[in-house]
Amino acid sequence: MGKLSDKIGSLKVMRGSLVFSGISLFIFSFIKDYSLTMVIVFIWSIINEAFRPANMSFISDVVDASQRRTAFALSRLAINLGMSIGPVIGGLLSLINFSLLFYVDGFTALAAGAYLAFSKLHLNTPEVHTIQRGDPELKFAVLKDKAYLFFLVGIIPANIVFFQHIGAMPIFVVNDLGFTTAAFGLFAAVNTVLIIIAEVPLNEMMKNWTYKKSLFLGALLCSIGFGGMAFVSGGTGLVVSIIIWTVGEMIYFPGTAAYVSEVAPPKKRGEYMGYFQVTFSIAFMLGPWLGTELYERLGAFNLWIIIFGIGMISVLFMMFIKERKEFPRKRES
Repeated sequence: MGKLSDKIGSLKVMRGSLVFSGISLFIFSFIKDYSLTMVIVFIWSIINEAFRPANMSFISDVVDASQRRTAFALSRLAINLGMSIGPVIGGLLSLINFSLLFYVDGFTALAAGAYLAFSKLHLNTPEVHTIQRGDPELKFAVLKDKAYLFFLVGIIPANIVFFQHIGAMPIFVVNDLGFTTAAFGLFAAVNTVLIIIAEVPLNEMMKNWTYKKSLFLGALLCSIGFGGMAFVSGGTGLVVSIIIWTVGEMIYFPGTAAYVSEVAPPKKRGEYMGYFQVTFSIAFMLGPWLGTELYERLGAFNLWIIIFGIGMISVLFMMFIKERKEFPRKRES
């Protein structure tokens, strides 16, 4: 029953986040005051981001441990499909009426909330037999879990490296390689297409790999892919580097999410996932800023060499993470 209540709790958080995010987006189109806009943005950000940890916790609860990497890869597939379609639709809507962006986005959020409210989801998934470090009833369990804190610190450098694709990389492609911004969009599509085609089967193929091995490889490929841009001088080299770090991304991100789902105490998965998402927020704040600062002060070659070094910090951390352990199953009489 405990696991079922955890799933229902995650569903309630997801529904609430979607519904109130939708309402907030409708409100945006009626606000003209800058200060009030900032207040609504702050409130909307909190409501909107509440969805992610609950969603990841729900996936962890309804999927068997052996399928979690594939499940998180499927979740990322849905996200990437949305990111591929969303900007195109947004651009068309803005040409008609900019307010339509808020109305349509708000409607889709409400529709998704209604879907979760009325769809018949199967919540009676069997309990997964995993042993979790520490007492699951502890308050602030994450802060007492040194092995997990080690993991969180270890993934931040690789996350900073990854966020160069929205920081220094576009500037490098346009200014140093001489491509247009439209051409950069085509290069970026290499990443999206690869994820759509290959991420799910790749993670299904690697589902029996240890986390230490897969996360080490994922972080290493991300580091090599971005660091290798120090030696890129044209389109072919750029595509090769994108392919390398995309493969690393496809291994690394579903793997880190699955790892968190398995080391977290069942009743604390939401808390663990919340701290996991904080590492992305930290990297999102620091990564693009750091990359552009290094680019402006030191130039492209030094930027990518330093980025490679930052990524290798995560590679070293991943060599020492603790693997998931399992409960011995009870003998049947």
